[in-house]
Amino acid sequence: MCPCHGWCGAQLTSISTTTATRPNLPCLCACRKRWRGLLTGLITSDDARGEPVTHTNGSKHRKKPGKSEVSVLYERALPAKRTGPLYGAFPYPTKISPEAIALYIASHTRPGDTVFDGFAGSGTTGLAALLCENPSDELQAEADRLGLNVEWGARNAVLYELGALGSFVGRALTNPPDPKSFRKAADRILRHAQRETSWMYEAVDPDGKNGAIRHAVWSDLLRCPACRREVTLWGACVSINPARISSEFQCPCCSHEAGFDEVERLTETVDDDVTGAKTERRMRKLARIYGVTGKTRWSRSPTNADAALLDRVAQEPLPDCVPNVLIPWGDLYRRGYHQGITHLHHFYTRRNLIVFARLWELAGEYEGALRDALRFWLLSYNASHATVMTRVVAKSGQKDLVVTSAQPGVLYVSGLPVEKNLFAGLQRKLKTIAEAFSVIHGRTGKVEVCQGSSCAVDLPDSSIDYVFTDPPFGGNIPYAEISFINEAWLGEYTDRAEEIIVSNSQQKTIAEYQELLTTALSEVRRILKPEGQATLVFHSASAEVWNALQASYTDAGLNIERAGVLDKTQGSFKQVTTSGAVRGDPVLLLGKDPSAEKSAPECVWTVAEQLSQAALSLDPSEQTPQRLYSRFVSHFLTSHQTVPLDAHDFYRWHDAQ
Repeated sequence: MCPCHGWCGAQLTSISTTTATRPNLPCLCACRKRWRGLLTGLITSDDARGEPVTHTNGSKHRKKPGKSEVSVLYERALPAKRTGPLYGAFPYPTKISPEAIALYIASHTRPGDTVFDGFAGSGTTGLAALLCENPSDELQAEADRLGLNVEWGARNAVLYELGALGSFVGRALTNPPDPKSFRKAADRILRHAQRETSWMYEAVDPDGKNGAIRHAVWSDLLRCPACRREVTLWGACVSINPARISSEFQCPCCSHEAGFDEVERLTETVDDDVTGAKTERRMRKLARIYGVTGKTRWSRSPTNADAALLDRVAQEPLPDCVPNVLIPWGDLYRRGYHQGITHLHHFYTRRNLIVFARLWELAGEYEGALRDALRFWLLSYNASHATVMTRVVAKSGQKDLVVTSAQPGVLYVSGLPVEKNLFAGLQRKLKTIAEAFSVIHGRTGKVEVCQGSSCAVDLPDSSIDYVFTDPPFGGNIPYAEISFINEAWLGEYTDRAEEIIVSNSQQKTIAEYQELLTTALSEVRRILKPEGQATLVFHSASAEVWNALQASYTDAGLNIERAGVLDKTQGSFKQVTTSGAVRGDPVLLLGKDPSAEKSAPECVWTVAEQLSQAALSLDPSEQTPQRLYSRFVSHFLTSHQTVPLDAHDFYRWHDAQ
């Protein structure tokens, strides 16, 4: 029997069958319609591979690939690693490894061609174009493993990015200064700032020897609802050896147990020497000091000496460059943990605010590309590690808590914020940045980064050979809000009115999102050469967002030719932790040819079941519900049909099988 169990063409209600509980949606076909096309994207055609050509000098390239040869890219999941100096140089939401993008660029273009990205983010498409000139052994080996028809050589790129932070990062990475000059300048400003402020991180170890703080854990202060005593969150929920953070409050004084929503968080009113006004903020207290003496690491409870040091820091004036900027809160604001955080400087402890601001002043003494590179280095550590958004987590099997970075994609402040030693962290980060600059410096390809809207591209018609882009995924991430902390130091901000997102705070619905995206993709079609193609990477758990994307590229005059999956070998934070998230981003190949006719409607459950069966003989990664949903979406898009299921409903069906 068809997996729809006879309800073809009927509006399904909550009908439970022996096979599965079907989510509410209309069945898409009559049972007599045969399932077809599901293996597209799951079976690789050996005859689509080009043979390598060897030059007299021993170098290898492949002739310009045709459409059938390029199909290899879309017929198997292309791995995209989240490692390496170029990827790790700067934390930016949803970015794709430049090495993976380089495989698409090299396969779709020839040396000297120009690539465009209208949603450039941190500039990884530009980096990828530069990598094509002189690929690493690893990149060449991956192309050979996939059987790609690649001719290596310099490509050029034009990048449009609306965000002030993204465009700054893209310019700094794709046009770096001499790596040795950068390293010398960075070492200089570190030494200079340490001479002035390293005393702020001094600490005595448990044996009475002088050491330095590696990081300090702070704790919100609470009032026990039973005994009414003031206690720390640390004391109420943290245990060590093994490390554990309890989800329930237990008073360390009277042992009363309660949910944290029943426990009062204490606040205080203080004079704010940045705004000149009084500010109400959450009360915090040092909970644990983690330090180092020589090569010996240690931890201990806070002492009177630590409190005296903080009092001394409190008397230090703030550098003049500290921004006095009101936070334009949007979709990420939470009334609880953002209490009292109204201005940029509220995201910092006073100690780290002073140290970071002094480093920023010293970087500003340089000019041009070197100054931008130094600021790039500082900002690469800033929002993720220098603010109170840094966290501790309890990992299974660990004796002590593990310190980590800020939670990506949000502006979350935990009740146990971490204050890191900025000098130690920036010293470690310096190596990665210098390696990234060394990879790119001296390449001859040209990358132009423009801060502007992809809805108004200042390029001639039919001037671009190939487009690689990943537009915002609906309401997944409000980029301007995420980038605000770093943009405040730059003094330049993203124009939120032009953001192509779904946003409650900006009152942008899915309809506005679709309209803006259609305009941007119309620009893509205009600037593409007649035979040019566009690779579009997208990610959403919402069928509504997928259908908005489909309507956008169709209305823009683009037609989907193929679909594949980009296999991010490590999922993003949201992909890993969010119920109903999608793992593995669908990749769509779009062209300027007239749109094909829609395929005959198919039963959604037949499609889902046959797709699951087809994956059984393949790699286990193809059998996960997240990967199957990506293939499910790709099937309906390439059939020119609307996507019928959200990821959540698809996973419900899959779990019931």
